[in-house]
Amino acid sequence: MTVELTYRKAIAQAIADELAADPMVLLIGQDVGAAGGVFKSTAGLFEQFGARRVRDTPISEQAIIGAALGAAVMGLRPIAEIMFADFAAVCFDQIANQLAKYRYMTGGQASIPVTVRLSNGSGAGFAAQHSQPAENWFLNVSGLKIVVPGTVADLYGLLRSAIRDDNPVLVFEHKNLFGLKGELPAETCIPLGVASVARPGTDVTVVAAQQMRHRALAAAGVLHECGIEAEVIDPRTLVPFDDTTVAESLGRTSRLVVVQEAPVDGSWGASLIARVVTSHFFLLDAPPVLVAADATPIPYAACMEAEWAPSVERIVAAVKQVVSY
Repeated sequence: MTVELTYRKAIAQAIADELAADPMVLLIGQDVGAAGGVFKSTAGLFEQFGARRVRDTPISEQAIIGAALGAAVMGLRPIAEIMFADFAAVCFDQIANQLAKYRYMTGGQASIPVTVRLSNGSGAGFAAQHSQPAENWFLNVSGLKIVVPGTVADLYGLLRSAIRDDNPVLVFEHKNLFGLKGELPAETCIPLGVASVARPGTDVTVVAAQQMRHRALAAAGVLHECGIEAEVIDPRTLVPFDDTTVAESLGRTSRLVVVQEAPVDGSWGASLIARVVTSHFFLLDAPPVLVAADATPIPYAACMEAEWAPSVERIVAAVKQVVSY
């Protein structure tokens, strides 16, 4: 029987299934319990599993990550919610210098199976301090895995894989996709580090994640009417990144456009293009193009926020530029 859920409810379903499957799993965070989460993404878990395994915490991101690290060292599998991804800045030391390095610094004596969930991204009118694409902040921190699901099935399957992983995994849940509907995957887990081809094509490879995945698909529909067939690849995880799928696609298309909801500098899109040019230069028939957000704080006004992130029109224009070479 096929089950259709929203992106928001897929979070609670994945966590519920892992709580039921493994008694060592627990969920901690601000308002994740009786309130069901600030975005209602953990609704029903407190009633189903009780206060011992679904624990509300003080408003202290440092305490949440510190408690998760301690629980993991003692053999538990904590899921820690940081609510807005922007608040990861408050506990950056715990994530970058403790979670990411603890297993390495103990010579592998301790595994750190911590899943950190963070609500991420623009488009919902939360302004400059609550809308940042914070996944890029952690790209230079070795020891972390970074998950960026853009569909209901990917969110469910990747979140379950993250919880089962023996390493710290950051799962960025795009808050502008909470209302998105989709079917749960046939498989329980989706492996980390495997991209998906969201739409096959022959003329250009477009790589985009989360909200930009959906805009890239919309742009591909427009381009189809112009006689241009775009292959859209969703990386699904940024670390580890599936460079192989991108290279295989470039073997068919010879052109690359990367679309990201972030400024250029220090971003996953810029890193991808650098790796492609370094390792697969002779697959390219045109210079790669990175369609990115403006290097400014994210505006609050809806009309300005819409201009900040790449639009369907900007993606179409970038693809036409690359194909024209």
